[in-house]
Amino acid sequence: MLVNLFRLLSRLPLPVLHLTGAALGWLVYAASPSYRRRLNAHLQRAGYSGLRSSAIAEAGKSLMELPFVWCGPARRVLPVAHIESLDLPRAALAEGRGLIFLTPHLGCFEILAQAVAEHIPLTVLYRPPRKEALKPLLEVARARPAMRLAPANLSGVRMLLKTLKGGQAIGLLPDQVPQQGEGAWADFYGKPAYTMTLPAKLHQMSGAPILLAYAERLKHGRGYELRFVRFEENLSGTPEQQARSINAAMEKLIALCPAQYFWSYNRYKTPPGVAPAAVASPS
Repeated sequence: MLVNLFRLLSRLPLPVLHLTGAALGWLVYAASPSYRRRLNAHLQRAGYSGLRSSAIAEAGKSLMELPFVWCGPARRVLPVAHIESLDLPRAALAEGRGLIFLTPHLGCFEILAQAVAEHIPLTVLYRPPRKEALKPLLEVARARPAMRLAPANLSGVRMLLKTLKGGQAIGLLPDQVPQQGEGAWADFYGKPAYTMTLPAKLHQMSGAPILLAYAERLKHGRGYELRFVRFEENLSGTPEQQARSINAAMEKLIALCPAQYFWSYNRYKTPPGVAPAAVASPS
């Protein structure tokens, strides 16, 4: 049923979906105290409280654009994804060591992999949703012929490493809270967040260069501008230092269009089985 609803909504023009989404963002903000508290707290911590109104509207757009991005035909979706330049990823791939794309929850990250995969073979790490009702929808959404999915488990990691050693590209969401044993505590906007260490491990094992990538949502539903930025942080040292470097890179990238970050995401939660930050990293 959910798949059918999304397919129906995908027929609407993107400007209509974004306009509806902006209103939905405010509706959710008004109706959910927990959502409101988290969004405001995260904006304040990051120093972007002045962007509250824009962040609320952009959050709603990020939800309402999903039917279009996930279920719309490629002939409608791909033309609205304007890639600024492929020079950086192509130059990185020319080194022959593969390429790691790091894409945070910034802008329309869902369209980014689809658009890039049309030009560059891409394998992305995929974690199935916890809710069974969402699985059929996401299977439809991510069943794109030019993109491979690697499960978020040991076999998936092996698949990613093999892809890199074959000189091809992979994609990761570096600000997604990992599971027990897959991360380290590191500051994100001055507060410890359990952070994925997989990008640093894959980089060290393969020598693959890293690029940051994001798809900025354009005004009035005009589409998206896809951009690539060099990763310039140092990934040597302990897992905690590596995780902090990754978070520092995310903070710099978010600063390019901060209103479009997913500020309501529970970035500071403690995953099951993980010791809280104060216990995990004693002074």
